[in-house]
Amino acid sequence: MAEGDKIVQELLGSGVGVKAVYATQEWLLDNRELAEKATGVDVLEVSAEVLKQLSSLSAPNRAVALADMPPARDFVPEGVSLALETIQDPGNLGTIIRIADWFGIRQVVCSPDCVDAFNAKTIQATMGSFLRVSVIIRDIPQFLEKHASLPSYAATLHGKDITLTKKIDSGIILIGNESRGLSDETLRRSSHHITIPRIGQAESLNAAVAAGIICGRLLI
Repeated sequence: MAEGDKIVQELLGSGVGVKAVYATQEWLLDNRELAEKATGVDVLEVSAEVLKQLSSLSAPNRAVALADMPPARDFVPEGVSLALETIQDPGNLGTIIRIADWFGIRQVVCSPDCVDAFNAKTIQATMGSFLRVSVIIRDIPQFLEKHASLPSYAATLHGKDITLTKKIDSGIILIGNESRGLSDETLRRSSHHITIPRIGQAESLNAAVAAGIICGRLLI
């Protein structure tokens, strides 16, 4: 289930199998042409009250879409990928997928204990980027062992200053759990440990914020 004006608009224009759209009269009037072209899709006008009941968000949007989940894909060992271990917050995961899309990263590998990538809140936080970024579920230490030929960059509080790390065009950027970081096994299997230098007194960074800073430093 995908919620939000922009996401529903992108879904209808993406070729993904959309089953139904539930929207307010206002949204349908604003997007009349798009709704009329949505052949095979049940487009239903609902009241704001009904939309609130359908929504999983505290502040519902004007439209909700029900769509097929993208097919599972295999990992392709080329370019730069993100690998996430035990990310628990759907907003963090969705934002990281959106960050990946911004930086042209087409694959995000998630450990099995990450929050569901197709959780409605995760999808909403991607702002449509889930349509362009493949999410692949793998055990992260085993995944690193299988792809040991690729350089891997583990975000940790005790790594090499990221400002001293050169730009990369291939490899795996590893981001860990919001409170515990990456597991010891994942750290042992990663080829590089990197850290964002701290100037102030904050204990740590939000996982999505850290992912954005690291991608910005290593990819641009």
